[in-house]
Amino acid sequence: MADKYDTLKYYNDNAQTYFEQTKNLELAKLYDRFLKHLPSDAYILDFGCGSGRDSKYFLDKGYRVDAIDGSTEMCKLASEYIKQEVICKDFEELNEANKYDGIWACSSILHIEKENLPNILIKMINALKVDGVIYISFKLGTGSKVIEGRYFNYMTMEEIIDLINSVSKNVEVIDHFESLPTLERNMPGIIWENIIVKKIDGDRK
Repeated sequence: MADKYDTLKYYNDNAQTYFEQTKNLELAKLYDRFLKHLPSDAYILDFGCGSGRDSKYFLDKGYRVDAIDGSTEMCKLASEYIKQEVICKDFEELNEANKYDGIWACSSILHIEKENLPNILIKMINALKVDGVIYISFKLGTGSKVIEGRYFNYMTMEEIIDLINSVSKNVEVIDHFESLPTLERNMPGIIWENIIVKKIDGDRK
């Protein structure tokens, strides 16, 4: 079983190829469903930014963006692409509080082992302002797989919602939908589960 270091090794070893494959993918419909919940001057965290494609879109729209990724080589390429430093750090190192209006985690935390996901989600929720929103996506399925050296954690929509509800009573699901991949490569038949949650004021316990 690959761990996070094997996954990061893949992205470090294949950074240029992955960058070229993903930097021009068309995700406008996903962006629209996320951004409509944010103020025009929103502060966004791109959580696992990869090529920097999504950060660049948000920056070009006038949003303030922090971009982070765990791969040093991807960070170098993304920094040059978005003309802004991309911070290289692991998801576990997120320790902000009430900072962001939105957190964008597109096909990123699916590389986190299932037993570690609750801790990562708590960190994401803590980093979010009240009324802020988080977008996350997973490949539909169960269990986990290692593909090309990368670890993938597969989830169903029900599983994702149950997980989110189990880690905090201060969030609510405001949108969830399925989508087809924009880059199939060697993984035909993949369906993406997309979910947007909002941080609410007060504890509903």
